[in-house]
Amino acid sequence: MATFPSINPKYGQQKRSTPITRTIRFADGYEHRILFGLAEHQNPKVYNLTFEVSQTDSDTIETFLDARANDSASFTFTPPGESSASQYVCESWNKSIPYLNRATIQATFREVFEP
Repeated sequence: MATFPSINPKYGQQKRSTPITRTIRFADGYEHRILFGLAEHQNPKVYNLTFEVSQTDSDTIETFLDARANDSASFTFTPPGESSASQYVCESWNKSIPYLNRATIQATFREVFEP
């Protein structure tokens, strides 16, 4: 399994929790919510990350993400402020080059649970 390059995103990333639940609504207004799936896999995280890096580092990131898109594989990544790595996929990213030899990559990493 591939590991994301050791390039840190810009401070101020967004982390979103997306619990997997099922809701049953009854005719009398009551509802019942249950978590769906295995206990440790019921709350995947989604990170919106921005990398403001050199052109060389942006090429490294883009090459890595292109390779994961081509092989449809997940990768390990340790989000900023977290103590352990998890598995993620990146289904979309964009790159801009605002200055000579500088680039900005915005990417969304979605946590996945695989063996």
